[in-house]
Amino acid sequence: MTGGQVGAGVTGGQVVAVVGPTCAGKSALSLALAHTLGGEVVNADSMQLYRGLDIGTAKLTPAERDGVPHHLLDIWEVTEPASVAEYQRLARAAIDDILARGRVPLLVGGSGLYVRAVLERFEFPGTDAALRQRLEAELAAVGPAPLYERLRASDPAAAASILPGNGRRIVRALEVIELTGAPFTAALPEPTPYYPAVQLGVDLDTTALDERLAVRLDRMWADGLVAETRDLVGRGLPEGRTASRALGYQQVLRFLAGGSTETEAYDDTLRATRRFVRRQRSWFRRDPRITWLDAASPSLVADALRVVADHGR
Repeated sequence: MTGGQVGAGVTGGQVVAVVGPTCAGKSALSLALAHTLGGEVVNADSMQLYRGLDIGTAKLTPAERDGVPHHLLDIWEVTEPASVAEYQRLARAAIDDILARGRVPLLVGGSGLYVRAVLERFEFPGTDAALRQRLEAELAAVGPAPLYERLRASDPAAAASILPGNGRRIVRALEVIELTGAPFTAALPEPTPYYPAVQLGVDLDTTALDERLAVRLDRMWADGLVAETRDLVGRGLPEGRTASRALGYQQVLRFLAGGSTETEAYDDTLRATRRFVRRQRSWFRRDPRITWLDAASPSLVADALRVVADHGR
């Protein structure tokens, strides 16, 4: 019996999502599941969509993918702004193709909005070019702090889910509020499944994950994150509204521009990543449909397969 046949029987044609905070072990679990189920990975990490953002996003190399097909890696140049709506279209096309071939789609990543956009009936609020231009001009003139305070006053729930320095997302939230006359969070629909799916959450206790984050960051620095970022400057990374905000790259760009020391860039990256992990946990832990698994458990893969099998019945 081939892996694809195993997958079709065990999963019942479902999408298997592997989610959770960065560095918890999503990639390793997804590879094990792919080999057992006959699966293919669809990336749901917003920054791994960018060509050249490799070391700082812990993107698996072709060799590390261990023969498992991966979709939606390296599809955008670093100068291209992110579009969740475009990602939704591309991810669903990849999933539909995988299902049509009798394989199992594994949606893997820690970008919660991207996962929701694929798995749920999710229509995005429209946009207004003039309004967006005005807000972006204001962002360029005064920075994100005043816009964040405005967002916090009009929609505290939205502000709580967005980093104060993430000008792109702050602008989008304010744009939706002005266009709809309603809170940005009200534009997020109640969950209605688009695909039948089983969602697996992978996590570690905070102390263990903090240690793992520090080890990973040491490895990224040793592997050449600074040199990779310097090369990307020549490809327009500083002008990329989305890619330039990626964890690690944002801090190294500041260092390369003379705004900090390299040690400060390292320390700032570690602090920012730990804050990001807390936000990821907060996002995913609110979803009762996710079954949580201990990444440190020796039975992690078996536990995950059992959950998938139970959902596929």
